[in-house]
Amino acid sequence: MSAVREQPPEGRYGRSADEAADRKLKVAGAVLGVLFLAVFGWFGWHYVIDSKISAEMIKFDVVSDSEVRAHLEIRKDAGVEGVCTLRSRSEDGVEVARKDVVVDDEAGRVDRVFSLRTTARATTVELLGCTAR
Repeated sequence: MSAVREQPPEGRYGRSADEAADRKLKVAGAVLGVLFLAVFGWFGWHYVIDSKISAEMIKFDVVSDSEVRAHLEIRKDAGVEGVCTLRSRSEDGVEVARKDVVVDDEAGRVDRVFSLRTTARATTVELLGCTAR
């Protein structure tokens, strides 16, 4: 008995279709990877450089069924004015308050407590973000 070959001898007829497809996939993957890194880097650079104001919520207190207070630490360039958006939610996740607070202090670091009037008892306060004017 003799063995029957299903494929031609390796290397005899040049590259196989699989090798050509593998090379195309590698090139396409490299191009997409470089493109992804470029876009990711651009967004990161844009976020860091253009952020003239940022804030962090230190704590919040539920004062009553109709009021919460949020303590924010805001960092910004001196002389920059901005607006920070706060949102409060009830236990079932419904938004019970939203407030845009103006930050117009001249200092570069501002510590302030803001009060939000709520439509129902709040369980949490979120800092949605800050933007420079």
